[in-house]
Amino acid sequence: MFATSKQHRMSDAVLETLIRDAMRMGINTFSWQGGEPTMMGLDFFKRVVELEMKHGLPGSSVANALQTNGTLLDSQWARFLNEYRFLVGLSVDGPKRLHDFYRKDFQGKGTHSRVMQSAKLLRDNGVEFNVLALINNLNVKEPDAVYDFLLSNQVYFMQFVPCVEPGGKGAAASFSITPEDYGEFLVRVFDRWVADFPNVSIRDFDDLLMREIGEKPGTCTVSDRCGSYVVVEHNGDVFVCDFFVVSRWRLGNIMETPFREIVLSEKLEEFARAKSVLGPVCERCAFVNKCYGGCQKHRIVLGGEPTDPSYFCKAYKMLFKHAEPAMGALAERIKRGGA
Repeated sequence: MFATSKQHRMSDAVLETLIRDAMRMGINTFSWQGGEPTMMGLDFFKRVVELEMKHGLPGSSVANALQTNGTLLDSQWARFLNEYRFLVGLSVDGPKRLHDFYRKDFQGKGTHSRVMQSAKLLRDNGVEFNVLALINNLNVKEPDAVYDFLLSNQVYFMQFVPCVEPGGKGAAASFSITPEDYGEFLVRVFDRWVADFPNVSIRDFDDLLMREIGEKPGTCTVSDRCGSYVVVEHNGDVFVCDFFVVSRWRLGNIMETPFREIVLSEKLEEFARAKSVLGPVCERCAFVNKCYGGCQKHRIVLGGEPTDPSYFCKAYKMLFKHAEPAMGALAERIKRGGA
């Protein structure tokens, strides 16, 4: 992850150190985020691929993911992303009236039309992509509109990211969502997902199903520990998570300390273990083994303690209770080979 303003651009020296040292450790998966990573320009990512080829071990493969708002993509980008098999995460918050309320360009104009044009461009060029929808105070109240829009545009891989940020005096910002609204959103979309299973993939529900069949979930939010990745900023600073780019959780700098030493540090292990350090409310919860307290950010986002329940605790309980019967049936269906 790196910032992309004029003052925050990753240098070639930092980029090569990151790729060289990561690949020497057998780390062959890179997720490029921002800011908006496409502001670095296509030449930056051509250099990324060049360095991966230079430092990769013989016979190794590399996975690159790019999370983008899609406004700067063009045919050159699309051809490049297809050629080197980048997985693209495209930010789309639903139909135009919902997306454009918050996602505007520097001129104050909505970006929905450009983003959907980029989606078509990616599809026409054979680029694999999924959609990440940020769930805010508006689209949270219209789960069917969001789901139907994505499905009607041939989006079958979806992620829904709940928005909550502090607004001052211990309250959430106006664009944040309440746990109750998010719970209702999840329950409704869950029912839609079950009806369309297995043709639609939604990360939150896929994780629940993985656990139901005895497999590990794919995301840390509902796992018993964090620390499955680190964040490298433009200047080489390394942090434990993109939600914790703060001095308390700075692990070091790859230009000063070997990357191996950083990622194997006790400090990262401390952060990873903290996920399962829960307070009495979570310990007594019937669903504790489904979320392990949720994302660590959401425990403290409005001034809570690290062992407090997630801000979205009520939403998760609504989903888990509602999903139990269907999850059992889906798990049996998979075991019988019917998925």
